[in-house]
Amino acid sequence: MNIAVLVVRTCGGFSSYNSTYFTNADYPSPITAPTTCVFTIVRATPTTCQVRIDFLNFVLAQPNATGVCNADALIVTGGGGTVPVICGDNTGQHIYVDFYNSNNIILTITTSAGDLSRIWSFLVTQIACDCPTRAPAGCLQFYNTTTGTVNSFNYGVGSNVIDSTTLLPGTRQLVNQNYGICVNMLPGYCSIQWSSNGFMVSGIPNLGFDALTNGDCFTDFVVIANPSYPNGTPVNADRFCGTSFNTVTTSLKPFVLYVVTDGNEVNDVANTGFSLSFMQIACPNNLFG
Repeated sequence: MNIAVLVVRTCGGFSSYNSTYFTNADYPSPITAPTTCVFTIVRATPTTCQVRIDFLNFVLAQPNATGVCNADALIVTGGGGTVPVICGDNTGQHIYVDFYNSNNIILTITTSAGDLSRIWSFLVTQIACDCPTRAPAGCLQFYNTTTGTVNSFNYGVGSNVIDSTTLLPGTRQLVNQNYGICVNMLPGYCSIQWSSNGFMVSGIPNLGFDALTNGDCFTDFVVIANPSYPNGTPVNADRFCGTSFNTVTTSLKPFVLYVVTDGNEVNDVANTGFSLSFMQIACPNNLFG
């Protein structure tokens, strides 16, 4: 009989198991003291190419009023590609990180003083080089479903809280984000539709900065290549920002949405980021794309 082994590691630990939980000390109790917590992901075999890290529970302090993770942060090093610095509320999010040569992947979580409760529980899954669930190059996030919802990191509409006495008037949108969100085109589907559940990216509420495209989007934006409106009219733009998002479709493969924010959120008031739903659209006459 095979017996499943639950592998759990915390600060200072390491693991080369295919599946490992990485948590804060004394999880599920949160922590309030300042800490630097380091976890090392060791490549399981030479034929292991990637890890998926699911943020099962992940709450750190919010960024400061200009979108910088100056109080708490998750920093990923050692892997191929660049993972942006992440903080705030990110429960339910995930990332993919490639192994780079024989290097280990290092997760470092830093927290500062303050009475906000920080908590995290990550599921780290190692992925073989020939595994069909391996994310393509350039995809920090990867979805293998016909429908789903993608959120920017720290997306939300609540107050920005450093601790119980410090509320920030600024952005929840994080600075220096530059990554791809990919959706695997499944058999029988030829295009994808994107629609909004909430969108405020480099916009200023109540000043008429509604759904903006291309020339208006030069600091923070999402990119959807070759989009058209549901009625088939071309958008003639691929960058989207502002305080709303109009539903668009695209048949350009692969299905990728790019996220870009610059290093300056000083004049971006109350940005919440985005929550977008996707739906793959079946090919006409059941012809595969």
